[in-house]
Amino acid sequence: MKHLFIFSFLPILLLAACETKKEETRFEGLPNHAQTISLTGDTLYTSIDSLPAALSSRIDSLSALALQQNRPVDSYIWEARKTAYTGDYRTAVVQLSSAIIEFPEEPRLYRHRGHRYITLREFDLAIEDFKRAAELFQGNEDIVEQDGLPNTENIPLSSLQTNTWYHLGLAHYLKGEYNLASEAYKKGLQLTTNNDMKVAFLYWQYMALRKAGHDVKAGKILEQVSEDMTMIENTSYYELLMVFKGVFTENQILERENSELDNSTLGYGLGFWHDINGRHERANEIWQQVYDSDNWAAFGYIASEAELAE
Repeated sequence: MKHLFIFSFLPILLLAACETKKEETRFEGLPNHAQTISLTGDTLYTSIDSLPAALSSRIDSLSALALQQNRPVDSYIWEARKTAYTGDYRTAVVQLSSAIIEFPEEPRLYRHRGHRYITLREFDLAIEDFKRAAELFQGNEDIVEQDGLPNTENIPLSSLQTNTWYHLGLAHYLKGEYNLASEAYKKGLQLTTNNDMKVAFLYWQYMALRKAGHDVKAGKILEQVSEDMTMIENTSYYELLMVFKGVFTENQILERENSELDNSTLGYGLGFWHDINGRHERANEIWQQVYDSDNWAAFGYIASEAELAE
């Protein structure tokens, strides 16, 4: 029995060594308190902040409940999400890697780690994780993912599978692999059950198709967006699609007060719109404004950064 135990445990040890080496290699040479290096070569830092009391309490409660109900994977995910919400993305990746060592067949762990790899500009590792997640959940029923901070309607809008395809598409998009991005968005779009996720997929798929030169297909994407659609979360994506469609003007969506996240989203989208219509100088000016902000974990920021790096 002793020999059988050693034999069965060996793959776990090897996996642990592999995951640990991956993390050591990724963070090698970074200054203390730095999170990663931007695509333009700047060192990116965050001040590790404590969470608002209500959010911290909610996540602690969800994590504790998961443990009480013998759902350790859920508890691991909540703890890693809590760490990421403080701005410590590196530690969140390490936490998820540790969980993967214990539960290597759990797709949710790869989906969440892939998200944080995008934040840290490790797009190849993100793609690897999302593809692994898709392999593991293939043929299974989808799982609704609860929000850390619920929306105004307290209705979770995304799921394991939609989030996996959405973020896989984004990782490909940020690498300039626009056809692969479009394919991922197409798969995710087939699984959407609400306007918010539909609009999120349509937004990025439209841009991926335009980037790849498929203008006719991109035009058909805009036909799926109408003025009577209501949004809970993804208002900025919707408004940008309305700009692309010629229904809204740039000034209409810039006149209202926006959050930092919305400013990054709108900035990248408007820069894309100017760029795709030949106004390259204006596009770069907007992307630089986004890059000069502090919201470097936002997808609109990362996309603007990728454009400037190119």
